[in-house]
Amino acid sequence: MSPTPVIIAIDGRSGSGKTTLAIELAARLREHHKVSLFHLEDIYPGWNGLAAGIERYVTTVLSPLRRGEPAEWVSWDWDRHYDGVARVTRPAEIVLVEGVGAGAEAARPLLDAVIWADSSDQDRRTRALARDGDTYEPFWDQWAAQEQDWLAADYVPAHADVHVLNLADGTAPDDVLQALQYLPALAPVLLPELEARRGLQLRAERIGAAPDAARLFEALYRHSPNAVWLDSSLNPAGLAREGAERSRFSILADDGGRFGQAARHSSGLTRVRAGQATATTDGPFFRWLDGVWGRRALRAPEGYPCEFTLGWLGYLGYELKRETGGSDVAAGTPDACLIFAGRAVVLDHVERSAWLLALDTPDAAEWLETARLAVAAADAGSTDAGGDGSGSSGAVVLPELGTAGPDFTARDSEVSYKSKITEAQHEITEGNSYEVCLTTALTATTAVVSTLAPDGLDPWRTYLALRRRNPAPFASYLRFGELTVASTSPERFLRIAADGAMRAEPIKGTRRRDAEPGRDAALRQELESSPKDRAENIMIVDLLRNDLSHFAVPGSVSVLRLCEIESYATVHQMVSTIDARLRPGLPRAEAVAACFPAGSMTGAPKVSTMAILDRLEAAPRGVYSGAIGYFSLSGATDLAVAIRTLVISADGEGSTALSLGVGGAITADSSPQEEYEEIRTKAFGVLSALGADFPEG
Repeated sequence: MSPTPVIIAIDGRSGSGKTTLAIELAARLREHHKVSLFHLEDIYPGWNGLAAGIERYVTTVLSPLRRGEPAEWVSWDWDRHYDGVARVTRPAEIVLVEGVGAGAEAARPLLDAVIWADSSDQDRRTRALARDGDTYEPFWDQWAAQEQDWLAADYVPAHADVHVLNLADGTAPDDVLQALQYLPALAPVLLPELEARRGLQLRAERIGAAPDAARLFEALYRHSPNAVWLDSSLNPAGLAREGAERSRFSILADDGGRFGQAARHSSGLTRVRAGQATATTDGPFFRWLDGVWGRRALRAPEGYPCEFTLGWLGYLGYELKRETGGSDVAAGTPDACLIFAGRAVVLDHVERSAWLLALDTPDAAEWLETARLAVAAADAGSTDAGGDGSGSSGAVVLPELGTAGPDFTARDSEVSYKSKITEAQHEITEGNSYEVCLTTALTATTAVVSTLAPDGLDPWRTYLALRRRNPAPFASYLRFGELTVASTSPERFLRIAADGAMRAEPIKGTRRRDAEPGRDAALRQELESSPKDRAENIMIVDLLRNDLSHFAVPGSVSVLRLCEIESYATVHQMVSTIDARLRPGLPRAEAVAACFPAGSMTGAPKVSTMAILDRLEAAPRGVYSGAIGYFSLSGATDLAVAIRTLVISADGEGSTALSLGVGGAITADSSPQEEYEEIRTKAFGVLSALGADFPEG
């Protein structure tokens, strides 16, 4: 008896290219493994024998292979239309079984993974008849009807671990192999493939240029369904050291190229798309994240000043709190959306340079040349000193303030929100919390810009308007198909450097800016001297010191800055800085989870206060108050708190839903009226850029 093999089924309707896919996949796996291959077409008992063939396959082939024993089975003689010779399929480290029904219900308990191959009806018929010619054509409809009946009773695609759209262009085997590496059940046997992926080399080029970031993003990624721009749109020139550090780099990337991937997680399911293949895994998000990011795979090139050396970029939604002590609440948007960028442009706004990064693949040289030309074009005539993209983007911003914008509705009326503030204060009085970060949401529905609705909302133009009116160190534009996130966040959630240095920079305490300098200075001074705001900030500092301590070197947690005032385009804010050092060898994704969600968006103590918030808010937050940023192949991460963030969801039928979350910290001595005015102040930066007003009532 041989060791138990890993058995992978490749299923799909006739003509979907399963046989070619299996042969090519076997060839790639044989670089590191012993592989057996079984074709179900050899065992079907005739053109009406689909159901009987599946039964034969499970009992005489799959069952013994699962036990590590040779499978002895009787083939079908298609010329004589009768049983043929006896054959033997021997177990191996990996066994691939392919054919219609390979992933059937009776087979699935004996399988380690199911791949479902798909193609259009026309492509399937063309392929099948081209392969089998006149032999198959008289029986096509008969066989197709059997497939239809079988799938009606046993819909295998719903149970498949990997789906692949097989375009017969030669990409499917590599896409499937990449997707298989995300399945935990296969990770031990595919270790050589995983190590090869981690052994990638980085190509890097520095260009002395300060391109207009908006023009560059549009040139490189205007046609990319999934793209990310982590946009330090606040000019670092003249800022204090800490502010300049936060505003130094912008990162522009999509999921194109050989290693480009896109991942979505919702309620315990993670789907990763690699080319035309999609792998689905069940389990906690942060455990998945640790598997794909939690170790250093690339070092920064010499002279490169940024911690991002390609990797994953996107957002983590607030409802991931289900994994960190919060309750399980379903959101209307994915709990996380990330892309894996195998190539990117990083802008250094201090050194006024552009870095081109690409994994060393056959398509890297072509992309590097394209990126060089795009940087040169975006740099020509640019006056952009800080990455604000204003040099050439003025023609594509939304109408200026004063024109009609979307008509927003508040989830809570003024009376309702103030009532919830009172309830939060009751919880504080009862000793269930010290501080409750109560939030609400403003929503609107509008048309998508089109020839029929030229005044509709264009997510790209919307973001350009936001960043122009409210530049911020952690601004971002995230496009994930029908979902767009446009953020002008000023707040860092958590940074972990490649060397293990950790930093959190919570914001608590806000005042609006005023056009009159004297009044503006008075508002800043009012915030700086406010006992209530200082108390709010210090409580969150204590919470974050505790969060960081779970994974920090003992004694390394320190408060570098406490309750300092920073001013942005529309607000003054009170900021503190907490530093620590990650204990060597501990999982970095779990260190992120230990701090998630940001304490500045929950209150303290975190777990009990999140339960209070679930009851008071009675709605998911979604993207809002989660985190936006990157997880680099260097082992570094830099994440912003998702505030001042507009979420734009297209329904595919010509309309778009907008959501803007706003909130504030409630303490025992909070004034309901002042707290309500604070959420109006926080919403102003986004609403004013849209030409919209805060809803009354």
